Amino acid sequence: MRLSKEFKGETLGTFLLVLFGCGSVAVSVLFNAHQGLMQIALAWGIGVTLAIYLTRHLSCAHLNPAVTVAMVMSKRMSARKLPVYLSAQFLGAFIAGIAIYALFSPSISAFESTHSIIRGSVESVQTAKMFGEYYSAPGSTAVVSLPLAIGAEAFGTFLLVLMIFALTEGCNVGRPHDAMAPLFIGLTVSSIICLVAPLTQAGLNPARDFGPRMVAWATGWGSAAFPDQSGGFFLVYILGPIVGGILASLFFMYAFEPTMKRSSEKCDCENDISINQ
Repeated sequence: MRLSKEFKGETLGTFLLVLFGCGSVAVSVLFNAHQGLMQIALAWGIGVTLAIYLTRHLSCAHLNPAVTVAMVMSKRMSARKLPVYLSAQFLGAFIAGIAIYALFSPSISAFESTHSIIRGSVESVQTAKMFGEYYSAPGSTAVVSLPLAIGAEAFGTFLLVLMIFALTEGCNVGRPHDAMAPLFIGLTVSSIICLVAPLTQAGLNPARDFGPRMVAWATGWGSAAFPDQSGGFFLVYILGPIVGGILASLFFMYAFEPTMKRSSEKCDCENDISINQ
């Protein structure tokens, strides 16, 4: 079945993306393996690129609920596929969180012992951030309010979805060849992380945040797996990216795409509506 193929593609792609991305954060926290934000951002971008190349023949390689909702809002994908895509994305991210915990569990315990960290305490955010993001973490020099965090996640996702549309739409005659689009989408993710991560760790993807965060919650971090007790987890890392994606789709449809159509001699947007076309 086509939907079964798409479910497999979104599950596998999101798993790979989160495995490489969260894995890079884990080795940075536990082993100080990466020096600076750029290295982690590039690891995320490479993970996105590889995940798209691996799975775009199975699904449209959204790998992100915010992207999927934006595609439905812009009528580039049927709403009936929404449950398949979303469930696959959250499942893939959750499995990736389990894989990361299985790989690094002994090292996490050793790190906690060395630094006198009690899992589940406020201080254990130092290790919990390998799984979920925090817009206000102990030791951070950034001053980030809840509204600013929501805005940062929405803005970052807005930029990501806008670039995805621009890189895959037939009306954009300046876009790269289809075979190169995943690379530029990955570079877009890396660039946005460099901009937003100092504020919110740059989730940009509700599945990427929720799946691994649930693994942390279930493996001992408990309430420490969440950024605060005032709804910040949902508002910042679930709602923020969804709103940003929707706004990007509306902006592209009603402001950007018509301009490209008028300036393009040859336009075939109706047939070029997915990331893998």
